[in-house]
Amino acid sequence: MTSPGEPAVPTTRRWLALAGFLAASFAAAGIAVSLQGGGVEGFYTSLDLPAWAPPSWLFGPVWTVLYIAIAVAAWRVWEHAGWTAALTVWSVQLVFNAAWTPAFFNLQFATLALAIIVVLLGLVLVTIALMARHDRVAVALMVPYALWVGFATALTLAIWVLNPNLR
Repeated sequence: MTSPGEPAVPTTRRWLALAGFLAASFAAAGIAVSLQGGGVEGFYTSLDLPAWAPPSWLFGPVWTVLYIAIAVAAWRVWEHAGWTAALTVWSVQLVFNAAWTPAFFNLQFATLALAIIVVLLGLVLVTIALMARHDRVAVALMVPYALWVGFATALTLAIWVLNPNLR
């Protein structure tokens, strides 16, 4: 048992764990980007997009911030409770996160991308619910991610509707 104010995990291990969660988050991003083959600018801008679609340059900065936030959220849960169901679901949602980009940009198959992102959104919401058992700050860090994935789900659906050739 630790004294009040004393970390439950030795400092070096804590920072290595944070580095691991950051690596996992950015591995998902790296896999997605490497599989997309640079198709964001050309393919995205060639689509019929809804008027509320963001410019392609916005995705990189937003995702960078979100990947950091979701890594820190997972790390905080790990610090409070160790490896839990929340972190297992967090890991699974990262796989779906990485899968959306090649489905959309490489395969240019909006139906598959829509199915993936709907599952991703559900997994993110389950992750948040499970994290709520352990750490409120982790939940707060995940909420912007859930909102962005919700927005991305709506955007994917709009693209699916406006571009029947991608079905």
